[in-house]
Amino acid sequence: MHTTEHDWITTPITADILRGALDLERTAHGVLPHRLPARARAQCADGQLAMAESQPSGVRLAFRTRATAVELDTLPTKRVYVGVPPRPDGVYDLLVDGRLAGRAHAAGGNTLTIDMATGTAEHRPGPAGTVRFTGLPDGVKDIEIWLPHNETTELLALRTDAPVEPAPDRGRKVWLHHGSSISHGSDAASPSTTWPALAASLGGVELINLGLGGSALLDPFTARALRDTPADLISLKLGINLVNADVMRLRAFTPAVHGFLDTVREGHPTTPLLVVSPILCPIHEDTPGPSAPDLAALSGGRLLFRATGDPAERASGKLTLTAIRDELARVVRQRAAEDPNLHYLDGRDLYGRADSAESPLPDRLHPDAATHRLIGERFAGLAFTTGGPFADHAA
Repeated sequence: MHTTEHDWITTPITADILRGALDLERTAHGVLPHRLPARARAQCADGQLAMAESQPSGVRLAFRTRATAVELDTLPTKRVYVGVPPRPDGVYDLLVDGRLAGRAHAAGGNTLTIDMATGTAEHRPGPAGTVRFTGLPDGVKDIEIWLPHNETTELLALRTDAPVEPAPDRGRKVWLHHGSSISHGSDAASPSTTWPALAASLGGVELINLGLGGSALLDPFTARALRDTPADLISLKLGINLVNADVMRLRAFTPAVHGFLDTVREGHPTTPLLVVSPILCPIHEDTPGPSAPDLAALSGGRLLFRATGDPAERASGKLTLTAIRDELARVVRQRAAEDPNLHYLDGRDLYGRADSAESPLPDRLHPDAATHRLIGERFAGLAFTTGGPFADHAA
């Protein structure tokens, strides 16, 4: 599978050269990084969650080496949506001493074909592929290979033309973030340019990204995963999935938020904790969920979403983004009286009405690559700079 012009050294892929994963599962082919621990995965059989948490957003190989050539054998699982133009292959970003130095794709892989109209999916096995980076600068350097944020990726083999050792601890604070598909990376250009990855780079912190597409649903097992993960800074971006999955009403939402925060605080009693409400999403500002694909657009080869709820149901507690922002702000105010390290950020400060007019969400739910950059820069400016909730704690 690999080329022969180098004297290759194969290094086992183990947790000490992997960052951003909470678990590493041994498979028939190699290892599969997970962003939720096995105990959490065992408590929910939802296919969307299983897909999301196995997509390695924020997960990267991190090592120090003199190597000028690196190869990584992987077995990706690529998604195909029926009736929609093919998705681009997942991107691997190579960083040398913190700067982007290469970008590549892996051929082959398994295929998951999803029919949005019927809600069905079919999995077909495929061949492994190799990601190759050559011509790297000579001398000792720190290398990071950021795995595709939106493509489940089994890691089979790491080869280099010089020995590898785990990247040293640079003393950076660890930022643990949880959110929806927007935090997961949605339509970002690459894994190091999702908004959390950009914000982490600007803030000088190490990211653990528990952005779970479609699955930021206040699940107790996610709260326990956050509780049990060492971190110096924590943020929770909550709301959009609760509306577009239509999983609870206001009566259940408020105690669920309190319970989620209580659980996180069990493991991190004084850690700076920032609750972030949803960015602007016009279809759900005042119209409840669930969200559904726009079948008329789908028949024309475009993936757009629409809100299918009835605004009249707000009176009976059906959730909208407006209601969620109001309640999150109230809950944080109430709790902050006894928890001075708890903070709130209105998501519209990251992407609001003026931004929506200038750069609408392309599918009505998810930001594009340019908007990821905007959100990442704004988050870093609001959270990590002087006066921000993370300012005194970041590196």
